[in-house]
Order: sequence, then structure tokens, then C-alpha cells
Amino acid sequence: MSMNLRVIVIAMQIVIVEDDPMNALVMSKILTRLGGHHVTVLESVEAGFGLIRTSHVDVLVMDVSLSNTVHEGRPIDGIEFTRLLKADEHLAAVPVLLATAHAMKGDAERLIRESGADAYIAKPIGDPQGFVAKVEACARRTTTGAK
Repeated sequence: MSMNLRVIVIAMQIVIVEDDPMNALVMSKILTRLGGHHVTVLESVEAGFGLIRTSHVDVLVMDVSLSNTVHEGRPIDGIEFTRLLKADEHLAAVPVLLATAHAMKGDAERLIRESGADAYIAKPIGDPQGFVAKVEACARRTTTGAK
């Protein structure tokens, strides 16, 4: 007796806030080609807030550094952006995966604690399938309430 199992993949809406065009391209291609997800790439924090307020977002992949990014007239990085997002009762439920080149021992825990993010991944992305799995797990963890 043979059983045909079907796996149904539901494409997620993923927003990447990344100021390095090459990193943004690599992450976007991985998530669309391997994961089958819909990806929007933004460089601007203002655009990020606007999109998150007006559209459904399953996961926000947030660059920690965001050099040259300004919000309300002052420089802002991904940690501060995530804090602001998590402090807003209408936006706090959006899962945030920090993406950073800061990959020293203890950085993940510290950055998650400082920002209120849901998860962390080191750049550059060396394991594309692992990156897709991490993004998908971030969304599932948040929707099921598990941490």
C-alpha cells in the first residue's frame, strides 16, 4: 500500500529591513527561491513602520546595524527600531528576526534581550536552508505563543 503525502507550503509575507543591497538580495533570493515566500526589501525605517502598519507581515528580518538610517530626525539602528516596534501595541505581535554580523559568543542573547526581538541569525548566511527554517520557526513560535 502506498501513501501519497502532500505537504502544503503557505507562502509567508516577509519584510527585510537591510541597508546593504548585497545582503538584502541574498536573503531575498533565499527566502523566495528556497522558501517560496513573498519578500519585500526596505532600507528605510519609516517605510518599515508604514508597511507593517498597513499590511500583514508574518516575519520582519531586521539588520542590526542599519548605518545611515534616520527616524524622526535622528540616527536609528535595528535594535532601536525593534524596541519601538515591540513597544507599539498594534505592532508588537510582528515577529522580528535580527540579522547581524555580530556573531560573537553571547551576542545573540544580548541583542535579543536589548531589542525584544524573537530570534537571531548571524550574517553572512552560510546555510540557506537553515535561514529559511529559522524564519519559518520565528513565525510559528510567535503564532503559537511558544518562545
